[in-house]
Amino acid sequence: MNLHAMLTARAGQGKPVRVGLIGAGKFGSMVLAQARKIDGYHVVGVADLDPGKVRASLARTGWEAEEYAATSLSDAMDTGRTFVTDDAKALCDFDGIDCIIEATGHPLAGTRHALAAIEGMKHIVMVNVEADVMVGPILGRMARERGLVYSMAYGDQPAFICELVDWVRSCGFELTSAGKGMNFRPEYRYSTPDTVWGYFGWSEEFVAKGDFNPKMYNSFTDGTKAAIEMAAVANGTGLDCPDDGLAFYPSGLHDLAGVFKPASEGGRLPKAGLVDIAASMEPDGRRVMNNIQYGMFVTFRAPDNYARGCFEQYGLLTDDSGWYGSMWRPFHLIGLETSVSVLSAVLRGEPTGSSMTFRGDAVATAKRDLKAGEYLDGEGGFATWAKAIPAAQSVAVDALPMGLAHHVQLVRDVPRDQIVRMSDVRFTEDLDVVALRKRQVEEMAPR
Repeated sequence: MNLHAMLTARAGQGKPVRVGLIGAGKFGSMVLAQARKIDGYHVVGVADLDPGKVRASLARTGWEAEEYAATSLSDAMDTGRTFVTDDAKALCDFDGIDCIIEATGHPLAGTRHALAAIEGMKHIVMVNVEADVMVGPILGRMARERGLVYSMAYGDQPAFICELVDWVRSCGFELTSAGKGMNFRPEYRYSTPDTVWGYFGWSEEFVAKGDFNPKMYNSFTDGTKAAIEMAAVANGTGLDCPDDGLAFYPSGLHDLAGVFKPASEGGRLPKAGLVDIAASMEPDGRRVMNNIQYGMFVTFRAPDNYARGCFEQYGLLTDDSGWYGSMWRPFHLIGLETSVSVLSAVLRGEPTGSSMTFRGDAVATAKRDLKAGEYLDGEGGFATWAKAIPAAQSVAVDALPMGLAHHVQLVRDVPRDQIVRMSDVRFTEDLDVVALRKRQVEEMAPR
């Protein structure tokens, strides 16, 4: 609770925390919006394949043109201004930067940027959950071996869930489950970029007026983003993904403790120790009362009668038995809060959640009957959705991680709802990332 005091003291010594940001999309723009309001926090450079996009983001979030007029990274370091570039590796190599924020959302590019940051001896805040769930455990290990922090992004849901899990364990309660809220119905699973706007109730005219990415929105709609984030939470906490993927149990705030406990205790979970989703809609489309669509939660059990009595005395939300309770955070502000991760990494040497083990996996699963010769089109596309399963199960079936399910060709048919295997596709590009993933499987997979 003293990050700001630590930052103030460091800034007073003339040593601001210096940051490099890769990616100027929505998340990156939110990072930039707050960065200029934090004394002692200096964004030395912002890299994006489209520098014009960076300048537009800076202008949109209130920056004056002079503030990002640095002519080089060295000039930015000397003047306190910010340098705009298309060279992400230059940020990772530059000695003056303490921490890299990877916010591209592209699993392959994100992996390479993380490797470059580690090579350049930079702490990493990995906004890119798509890359993290695919190779985060081995990237985290590589960073720690060099004395670096590899961190989830505070402000995003996985980091907050890890924080809640840490709270449960630090208090000595018995952790039962963890997850987040989400708008989901079973039929959404087969949504495509052509059908996604109907689930939002948006007309073509409305969509045409905005800057909407159909694949990005579809990734949330078809459950892929949930699978990616929950598998990442499993890797950061040691919890498990359900054997048959996330169940998306409809649940409101007051039902969390009753729903997200084992079925043997009257709940809906197959067992304790799982991640899953509190759906904000019933399968028939009715809204769940007091839903937590934008929130995160944990459920936990009192270790004894004394603690159970305290749950009641202090107004904790519990199930009917009083033994199981829930704690939740109602919102997340993504990039507006990510500076907490940067400061924690640089000032404390601690991550705000990190992939420690290869426990969960988000694997590509056919949305329809797929035919040999077809190309997969990645997250939020027409061909596959991501299923969150235990890593041991993923390795056993040779599953294709969702992060590698883009622009690869099928060499055999895959029926609808079947997991796509590594041997079902032909890799011709991105072989460096494929090799890193295989190394993670060989060295870190549960046996």
